[in-house]
Amino acid sequence: MSERMDVGALVRDPATRVVVTCGSGGVGKTTTAAAMALMGAEAGRRTVVLTIDPARRLAQSMGLTELDNTPREVRGVAGGKLFAMMLDMKRTFDDVVLEHSSAERAEQIFANPFYQSLSSSFAGTQEYMAMEKLGQLVAQTRSSAEGSTQDEWDLIVVDTPPSRSALDFLDAPNRLGRFLDGRMVRLLTAPAKAGGKAYLKVVTVSVGMVARVFTRVIGGDLLNDLSTFVSALESMFGGFRERAQHTYELLKTPGTAFVVVAAPEPDALREASYFVERLSREGMPLAGVVVNRTRTPAPMPGGRVLTAARAEAAADALSEKDPSARLGLAALRVHAEIAAAAEHDARMTKRFSAAHPTVPLVAVPALPADVHDLAGLRAIGSLLHA
Repeated sequence: MSERMDVGALVRDPATRVVVTCGSGGVGKTTTAAAMALMGAEAGRRTVVLTIDPARRLAQSMGLTELDNTPREVRGVAGGKLFAMMLDMKRTFDDVVLEHSSAERAEQIFANPFYQSLSSSFAGTQEYMAMEKLGQLVAQTRSSAEGSTQDEWDLIVVDTPPSRSALDFLDAPNRLGRFLDGRMVRLLTAPAKAGGKAYLKVVTVSVGMVARVFTRVIGGDLLNDLSTFVSALESMFGGFRERAQHTYELLKTPGTAFVVVAAPEPDALREASYFVERLSREGMPLAGVVVNRTRTPAPMPGGRVLTAARAEAAADALSEKDPSARLGLAALRVHAEIAAAAEHDARMTKRFSAAHPTVPLVAVPALPADVHDLAGLRAIGSLLHA
């Protein structure tokens, strides 16, 4: 069987710098990430939680009206500082362009229609920008009271999007490299100095029928926008690749920990198995698995706990003994349903643990109500740490 995972010890450990949560949708991943960040902050660590999931639950649970690309401080945190933010991929892309190009070149890039589309909705941009933003947070520093420089953040918690795309940012450096080394990009950048119609002519000759089809289907103006965009970004490509690769290597260091969040249901646990196996193949440091919202058997008066079979048998016996005892019968049948649900969750969790015996695991009981404030996050934190 798996050893028990102590999430509290993980986020309070000064050696832990980055925690990345991943899992399928609807398993409480965002709440778990927020609870971990709160635990770290209230242990005296300067903490930021970054969500890539567009859901607003994180802001609501922390008493914030909105989240954006700038860390916002969460009030009511005892012992340390907690900030929360949501990835804005376009603004992150804009910041990268401003940082690594002149003002004139940045203005040209921002005005390019292809860039405007790429930075807002192009497939893969969100994952790369998540990698970029994480790298920025890790690199940020601040001056201490003594005048020395130290890391801005003691702990960074990343809440990834639901489903398997949560790990797509692991592929960002390789996908970026394949794109930059691709034949189309090489052909577009090689004749960039020709400019204007001469440029399009060179591209057409170079690419041949593909370019003619592109021009006919999407139009010469769009092809020109694309080529101008690639040319403008050409000087930045090396920096893109280098930073993405640096962040990828950071995710493999001992200071990083991945936490997989699941629910005691077949689909969610299959997704969790995928994450566990993928992280293992990538050589990423997996801290463990959180099986969230597990149901527990209800105790009877006197401290006894009925199994589903015993509760059902007791209900049948009561029905035969006193047909008018409907209230007691209904109570026992509710106990039977709760016991059956608890047995199901325990069985699913045990099966997952047997399939991954070396992966630490913690089962978190379901709360009676949804989490919507810091008190609820603290309650989750205590269950994660218990």
